[in-house]
Amino acid sequence: MGLVLFPGDDDTSSPDVSWSYTGFGVFREWLARAEGFTLDEMRGFGGSRPWSDVTTALAPLLDHPDDDGPELTPIQCAAILPRLQELADQCHEGSVAPFLQQHIDHARQLAIVLQLCVEKDVDLVFG
Repeated sequence: MGLVLFPGDDDTSSPDVSWSYTGFGVFREWLARAEGFTLDEMRGFGGSRPWSDVTTALAPLLDHPDDDGPELTPIQCAAILPRLQELADQCHEGSVAPFLQQHIDHARQLAIVLQLCVEKDVDLVFG
């Protein structure tokens, strides 16, 4: 059982991105570290630091229930997309560790899904 993020366009051929719940947690931890904080310190993740204390375009993705939460709107997707693409496109000198390559691959896949949500003006669904 895992988590799938997909455009809410009712098109079963649309791209999606999936993780195990643990894998999604590790992916979000990687994103948070790239933004200069750890999820463990944040409200909702065991810490007491409010989300208003951090400035990142990724906040709607990071501060979201794994599933059964509200979808992200096309406006939120558009706001997340540039920073996610930036992280995915960072040049890495030398060989990239397999776990890092997996995060980069997931970020690229998610960027494709977010772009489609923006283009079709549909929500990003967590299912």
